[in-house]
Amino acid sequence: MKISKGFTLVELMVGVAIIGIALAVALPNFNNWIVQIRVDNEISQIHRLLLTARNTAINLEHEVIVCPLDGKNCVDDWSREISAFVDVNNNGDFDSADNETIIRVKAAIDDGDALTFQRTSLTYQPTGQAGGAAGTFAYCPKDLPQFNRGVIVSLRGRAIQTRDTDNDNIDETRAGADVTCE
Repeated sequence: MKISKGFTLVELMVGVAIIGIALAVALPNFNNWIVQIRVDNEISQIHRLLLTARNTAINLEHEVIVCPLDGKNCVDDWSREISAFVDVNNNGDFDSADNETIIRVKAAIDDGDALTFQRTSLTYQPTGQAGGAAGTFAYCPKDLPQFNRGVIVSLRGRAIQTRDTDNDNIDETRAGADVTCE
């Protein structure tokens, strides 16, 4: 009797079918997992940027501004690169000629995603308090609102990440509203 080495056509077709079914189930979940990792990473970077800005304001006893810069001016496009800088002359602009330094930079977000904040900039006072008003940085990946997340900044300047408080798999603000980028 001759011993065959290899697969029959039927065995090969069954194997390909099993692999196809496994991929059909796994790929959509894999894509969602990748998006969730990206969102978590962006939120962590924003949180660290705000913590660094607040601590620097307290330690240097100067205002520190967090904003997207266009040259020396803050602009209202939070999807751009975000900078935190010491505002030595308290004019709200980045002036390198006045020995103002950028202390930390967060890279721009992915195309198609959205990052919003209620104002053009966030100013940390030398006391660590947020100048002006509290607010929420909201990060929203394109076409996947279930992954919207945010960082809440209190009047005292503390930054905390949003969380799902009502178990609907969507993060909420302190007021209980779902995090959105509108």
